[in-house]
Amino acid sequence: MTDALARLRAAALNHGVAMVLVSRFVRTLFVLVCLGFAFPALAQSDDDLLPVTDAFHLTPDASQPGVVKLHWAIAPDYYLYRGRIKIKAEDPAAVTLGEPSLPDGIRKHDEYLGDVEIYHGQIEATVPYTLADAASKTLKLSVQYQGCHEVDPKICYPPNTEHLNLTIGAPPAAGTPVTTEAQASTPSATGGAALLGAPAALPGTEAQALPADQAFRFETLVKGRDGLLLRWTMPRDYYLYRDKTVLTIKGAPGVTLGEPDWPSGVAHHDEHFGDTIVYFDQVELPVALNGADKARTLTLDVSYQGCLENGICYPVMTREVSLDLEAGTAHVSTPSSGPAVAAAPAAATEEVAPTPPPPGAGEASVGIAAALGLALLGGLILNLMPCVLPVLSLKAITVLESGESPAQARRHALYYTAGVLVSFAAVGLAVVGIRAAGHAANWGAQFQQPVLVAVLVYVMLAVGLSLSGVVNFGASLGNVGSGLASRSGRSGDFFTGVLAVVVASPCTAPFMGSAIAYAFAAPMAVALLIFLVLGLGLALPFLIIGFVPAVARLLPRPGRWMETLKQALAFPMYLTAVWLLWVLAKQRGADAVGLVLVGAVLLSMALWWFERSRGRSGWSRALVLLLGLGVASQLWYVYHLPAATPAAVAGDAVAYSPEKLAELRKSGTPVFVDMTADWCITCKANEKAVLDTDEFRDLLKRTGTVYMKGDWTDVNATIAAFLEQYHSVGVPLYVFYPKDGSDGRKLSTVLTYDKVQAALEGQTH
Repeated sequence: MTDALARLRAAALNHGVAMVLVSRFVRTLFVLVCLGFAFPALAQSDDDLLPVTDAFHLTPDASQPGVVKLHWAIAPDYYLYRGRIKIKAEDPAAVTLGEPSLPDGIRKHDEYLGDVEIYHGQIEATVPYTLADAASKTLKLSVQYQGCHEVDPKICYPPNTEHLNLTIGAPPAAGTPVTTEAQASTPSATGGAALLGAPAALPGTEAQALPADQAFRFETLVKGRDGLLLRWTMPRDYYLYRDKTVLTIKGAPGVTLGEPDWPSGVAHHDEHFGDTIVYFDQVELPVALNGADKARTLTLDVSYQGCLENGICYPVMTREVSLDLEAGTAHVSTPSSGPAVAAAPAAATEEVAPTPPPPGAGEASVGIAAALGLALLGGLILNLMPCVLPVLSLKAITVLESGESPAQARRHALYYTAGVLVSFAAVGLAVVGIRAAGHAANWGAQFQQPVLVAVLVYVMLAVGLSLSGVVNFGASLGNVGSGLASRSGRSGDFFTGVLAVVVASPCTAPFMGSAIAYAFAAPMAVALLIFLVLGLGLALPFLIIGFVPAVARLLPRPGRWMETLKQALAFPMYLTAVWLLWVLAKQRGADAVGLVLVGAVLLSMALWWFERSRGRSGWSRALVLLLGLGVASQLWYVYHLPAATPAAVAGDAVAYSPEKLAELRKSGTPVFVDMTADWCITCKANEKAVLDTDEFRDLLKRTGTVYMKGDWTDVNATIAAFLEQYHSVGVPLYVFYPKDGSDGRKLSTVLTYDKVQAALEGQTH
């Protein structure tokens, strides 16, 4: 009996070493996962976009004294703004320029610039000039212009300035620009910004400009009957004009506003407004109320204006603030009419779909104690989500092995929990830090990176092959001794916890959304605490097994049957790899799947040969290394693949766009918006249970509701802005817009038919 127990202990110990080394291998690949998260996103291919000077090729002609001709050759699918062409003398004392003569352009309504004229093809401008020194043979000009690419990817270049040093009387070829001041030559200059949800456009371009309410978040606080506090919060690179802010009390005779107490701002020279004062990041403006002692409610009109640095300037924005002085509350809304607001970016959307309340209202309106409770509950439920099930196979084996002793069970639990907590803290701090820097980052968004998805395919395949017995990482360490095994075991438990967090990120469990939304709006220390509690919830079942002997005694005892279970649990890993390949196909097409499958074969061969060649010469190790390089090369090719053509929205759904949503809202049509992604397990579960059913389709017809769907599988700045607008930590996001034009109503991340029916039918009665 003693010998049998000893053999069982030895078998369990050797298996523990094997599991540790599997986890060590997973740790190495996890580093690649983290590197994959840092790769620039390629949601929109911009490889074919031209440098600004090729898209709008300028040829100057000073061959005729007294007149300079500027000829632009505009590439196909590009256009040039007539009103953005500006011609100046480098030395006004040396030359006086006349009024430029430009041809009429095509009239167009621009979302940001209003009514404009644009040019296609070839155009020529003529500029008369007079030299101060008639004998001079040189003419130095600066020519600024701006244009856009009008097909996908739709981007607008920042203003580009060419400095011309022309020889008067020489043929056109002799006069060439000596320098060009472009923000960047091609839109690939965005780098990693696309990963964070930014559009594939140049910094400061109109394509990257946010809707007005997101660029200038405005709120009002009532400090009593004698004062208000107005606050504007801007993302990085946006600024607010001090002198363009106008405050007016409406319909309250005898109530006046005191002089606004503006803080110190930044001196700024504006080409339209001259020398002025602007504010970046956030500005708080105290304003005194005079004569409001007996007033109960007041209405305050606030008009303001701001710009995106090196980009567009927004038209004047007007907001109406309803003040309840007794309750100490303020409600900000967009007036239903007014020419200033109508021309603002995304104005149509703002008129019919007002921006939801800021964090602190609605779903996010929880205190810190409630947020911590929701985080713990959400992390606990996360154990039941399908995305975590593959890792449960690794956990299950470790739990069963821990049945040997209470001390070993506690050690497994503690180190697994440490891996979970460290990973949640790292992910949470990274996301909160990125958002604090003014970028967009959301829970699960790392799965928008094809390289990360490909790496996870390899991770799941390697773990599955180890569980199947193709490779045994621990065999060569079987004689090292218990001390090393113990140390490696801790490492294995820790990185099993890390892997659990990695594969859990495509899922959003109930209660998680509110907790993470609170963390996004909270100070860094509070956000860290919430993410740690979320991790504690995920690790809690494992901790209970390790520290509650009564629960641990319910587990079956270790035995030979564990080897069969271990091999059976390999198959969920293989299925997870297949699912990830399907996600990759949606992002980068069949070519990416083929490349990763080649890498999978090479990885399998490398692991097989690693096991077969134990104790052999160095050339065998060299072959393993060579095969490993072959695996890595497939990742390089995947990274450089263009984005796949988005699939058409299936069924009766309408593809999401702010313009289409605004159009439907204006017509009084109820709209159900579904923001989803192929890598989002919760999204797919909701589709299977509710959204892809005949009952849901009948409900849409019965209520006259339009089903609008947005796909966030790949990086999409428009959808990222919508998620930010509703303070959503990621997908899924479901918003219902009633036909009466009231604010959109955010639904739970886990849908049931009854919840959807109540939302859609509630607005029809």
